[in-house]
Amino acid sequence: MAVTLLQHPLGGTALDSVLAKIDLALDEIVARLTTPLDVAAANSAGDATRSEWIEMDVSDEWGSLQSEFVARGWSDGLLMAPPTAARVAAMVAGCGLPPEQVIGELAPRLGVATVERIATNAVMAGCRPEHMPVLIAAVQIMADPAFFLKNIQATTHPVTPLLIVSGPLAKTLNVNSGSGAFGPGPWSNGALGRAIRLLMLNIGGGRPGEIDKATLGHPGKYTYCIAENEAALPAGWPTLRAERGFAPEVSTVTMFGGEAPHNINDHESTTAGGMLTTITGSIAQIGQNSIECVAEMLLVLSPEHAATIAGDGFTKDDVRRAIYDDARVPMHRFAQKNIERRLWRLLPQRYRDRPLDTMVVMVQRPEDVIVVVAGGEGKHSMYLPGYGATRALTRPVLRPDGSPWN
Repeated sequence: MAVTLLQHPLGGTALDSVLAKIDLALDEIVARLTTPLDVAAANSAGDATRSEWIEMDVSDEWGSLQSEFVARGWSDGLLMAPPTAARVAAMVAGCGLPPEQVIGELAPRLGVATVERIATNAVMAGCRPEHMPVLIAAVQIMADPAFFLKNIQATTHPVTPLLIVSGPLAKTLNVNSGSGAFGPGPWSNGALGRAIRLLMLNIGGGRPGEIDKATLGHPGKYTYCIAENEAALPAGWPTLRAERGFAPEVSTVTMFGGEAPHNINDHESTTAGGMLTTITGSIAQIGQNSIECVAEMLLVLSPEHAATIAGDGFTKDDVRRAIYDDARVPMHRFAQKNIERRLWRLLPQRYRDRPLDTMVVMVQRPEDVIVVVAGGEGKHSMYLPGYGATRALTRPVLRPDGSPWN
């Protein structure tokens, strides 16, 4: 893949400035477009399915070896378990697939994610062999063009994939869905989420500061993984995997490209109407990507908030409709340039030639709101604004013979 980098910034600059930057890079652009790609050289750079093992001194595995990992660009900055041949082989055995089997290509580098390479990063992240089936399903999602990993890896937006485990496997693997689900603890969440980051780094090539251009990022870019608290779902509310067409005995992995969680605090409301007023008021903020494109949003309801809403007979679809209808702000809250260059240009059918008191929606469609129940005791929920150029995808976690892995 041929790439030419333009001088930053581009966003929010005048057209003449952008064109001047293109002019400066024009010779390089032409050269790259007219020079044949050396496919053999690209393959030898690491995209073949066969892994290259490197002999390294592990006698000081918590000292000089860690420095070597950092120097080679393999590290997320935290200590990593050395991926010895024995450890990788044990990890591979956890999924029942041959080590050379290709699961997918990860953008933007288009690195080939074989079972063995996934296992290598899983070892470094601190995973156990039984985690491999979840990581295989997650890589299948990240390799899907609809997930748009290329954009997630390279944007200035603080987007990162959130891994949501649903079904019996969440309990089997001890993936936390209760109190502190987004935080630290003696669960599998940290290792699984970290493995996703290392896969994006070492196979996908998303090196911070080079390809990953997040202006600030957020802590979820280290590790971002929760489980759905199915035991706390109100009666009649479907699980996430059921909404996405999977049977009760099938565990699934869903990946959502989003921001850090934003807290929603409501200790006082005792009705669905009051609770939804707080939720929609919290969500109605103007600095979100979903305002200007067909982006998804994730609402993570705590069990107590979900029970209050469902207690008045409200369904998940009612929650989605309330957010679409009521989480809105008047157009005059936006700066004029944002109105002209975002709302008018990207969504002219909604906003061009409309009065400034026109209400601007936070999501373009009710179905773009994903509702999950997670967390423990307490009257706090969270919402995660989406990125835009990505869709949340779900994959079943299956054995090689196609049966559910629970």
